[in-house]
Amino acid sequence: MRAVIQRVKYAQVLIDQKEKRSSGPGLLVLLGIEHADEEADVFWLVNKVLNLRIFEDAQGVMNRSLLEVEGELMVVSQFTLMAATKKGNRPSYIRAAKHEQAIPLYELFVQKAQESLSSKIVTGTFGADMQVELTNDGPITIWIDSKNRE
Repeated sequence: MRAVIQRVKYAQVLIDQKEKRSSGPGLLVLLGIEHADEEADVFWLVNKVLNLRIFEDAQGVMNRSLLEVEGELMVVSQFTLMAATKKGNRPSYIRAAKHEQAIPLYELFVQKAQESLSSKIVTGTFGADMQVELTNDGPITIWIDSKNRE
């Protein structure tokens, strides 16, 4: 499971050119799920995302988590995070999980995050055509892979 985490002042997702969903200050998580992922990856990654100390404290040091600042969370599925680019110029998405596996893990990620957060969680729609707009705060952007737990 891979996540690109961006600290944002604002994020919005437009779904199928019709529905807009937005969140205020907090995090935008672009979430990619591979066929080797399981519930343990979800639990580890949710804990990591919610507890990342990337928000400033009173001294201006990044020392507070999303939980501590009670920020909002937007989660958008993005299978292209699983792209393999080693060979040729056309990315391969063979590692990306199929819908039958990916949707339940995506939904579990959102559910587990909501259990810990008192603030709003906004999601995209899995598999939909989406445009994401954001104002990156910092900018702070972090990439995490549950298969590479440094």
